[in-house]
Amino acid sequence: MLSAKSLFQEILDNDESYRLFCSVAASGESQGGWENARIAALVPESERALAPKITRHGADEDKHGRIFNALLKKRGLQPVEVPPETDYTMLLERHGIGLAHDKLKSDQPLTVRDIVTYLAHSRVTEQRASEQMDLLRRHFADHPDIGRAVRMISADEDNHLAYCHEELLRFAYAGHGRAIQRTLRECALAEIRIYRDVSLAVMAHMGRLLGWSRTKAAVLAAGIHAVYVYERAAGWRRMVTLEMPERRGALNGPATTAPEFA
Repeated sequence: MLSAKSLFQEILDNDESYRLFCSVAASGESQGGWENARIAALVPESERALAPKITRHGADEDKHGRIFNALLKKRGLQPVEVPPETDYTMLLERHGIGLAHDKLKSDQPLTVRDIVTYLAHSRVTEQRASEQMDLLRRHFADHPDIGRAVRMISADEDNHLAYCHEELLRFAYAGHGRAIQRTLRECALAEIRIYRDVSLAVMAHMGRLLGWSRTKAAVLAAGIHAVYVYERAAGWRRMVTLEMPERRGALNGPATTAPEFA
């Protein structure tokens, strides 16, 4: 019977599919680390107090990239080139979600509106990351090879999501509520479409590596499309609500270091 656990276990048990999974994850996390580092460097003077939290966010993402690469090294595997159709982070940027890389590569300070856009984009994508890692944590928290990494990354993603809620609410109280809601909706509707496309691309690559039958591949593709239909109808709304998190100041203090997996 197909399930999220059995599907990921199959990917985990095969060197080539595991190699692709970790490579895609490491690339996306490292890209997120670079983006946050640049945003922290360009924060407008009026929001400089936010810079250490953005730096911590970026350091966490960079740490996650190192963790996935360490998992590959532990298994004696090298990263593979990430197929462009599976590059979630870059596809978001190309579709105008978040801050353009051209802007981040310049030395021009960002505006408060830019920071609101960054936080809204992060609130949407961190919702996805938190949910995905929670799924892995429920099934693989005690796995001898990946369990410790899953627990650490999942806790970090939960912190990132809490931070986005808290900071966006602060900006909403300061008069940016309408801009926040508009940006959140735009980001969420674009993200669910890109997530569907990336999921289909990743599953197609996994299917070829694992020799899935046409029937199995079709069932998985149908499941991905069904998730998109639900998210397009109503599920996207979970990505745009804001509520004060139980844990305040989730990104206060320095990032934790990546553990050794040798």
